[in-house]
Amino acid sequence: MNNRIHETLTGKITRRQALLGTAGVLFAASATGPRPARAAGQWLPPLPYPQDALEPVISARTLEFHYGKHHQGYAANLERLVAGTPMADLRLEEIVTRSARDPGQSGIFNNAAQVWNHTFFWKSLKPGGCAMPADLAPVVNRSFGGLEGLKKELAQAASSQFGSGWAWLVREGDRLKVTKTANAHTPLEDGLTPLVTIDVWEHAYYLDYQNRRADYAAAVMDKLMNWEFALENFRRGQRPAV
Repeated sequence: MNNRIHETLTGKITRRQALLGTAGVLFAASATGPRPARAAGQWLPPLPYPQDALEPVISARTLEFHYGKHHQGYAANLERLVAGTPMADLRLEEIVTRSARDPGQSGIFNNAAQVWNHTFFWKSLKPGGCAMPADLAPVVNRSFGGLEGLKKELAQAASSQFGSGWAWLVREGDRLKVTKTANAHTPLEDGLTPLVTIDVWEHAYYLDYQNRRADYAAAVMDKLMNWEFALENFRRGQRPAV
């Protein structure tokens, strides 16, 4: 940079040097060449709290494996799969929805959706939990008859999901509903707006709860659920806050 400043001041900078100086990364991607891959780790945002912040409901040991191994693995796979392709420049939600419609891109979909789902899950949790916001309570009452009705349906979805998957609170129009998805699937595929989720893959709870998935889901809802994040997503509509 100092050399360029010197050349500018002395009038020695060339037109080519000026163009390169204004867009240092653009020269690496010609009109016909592959697009540059994203920087390493860009698909893996940091946890929104310390690794031990969810104890005793979710242990630091579980977070070490869940975030540090599983989530990180999906992010690394996604980075490798989209590097040099048009998808490398898309938002994560776009990668998820586009690859979901193409059976030939199942590898990209599985990893992209798991990155999205996990990032959303971490934000669905808050150390110590929080009360239901007053602005969200009316729609919860209208949709479920109150918070306990919502928690009952979400617990049922979490417990009854066969195999790996997710339990979701989603917005559909001006109402809320509970749904569940298998493996990497997400309500984004159906045009729904996720508000919060519970991860019911075994790696989310087995170290702490073994096969007691229902106990894990109940503890998450009672002690960690971030209802303020749910309100934020309800207000955002089709663009959840990930």
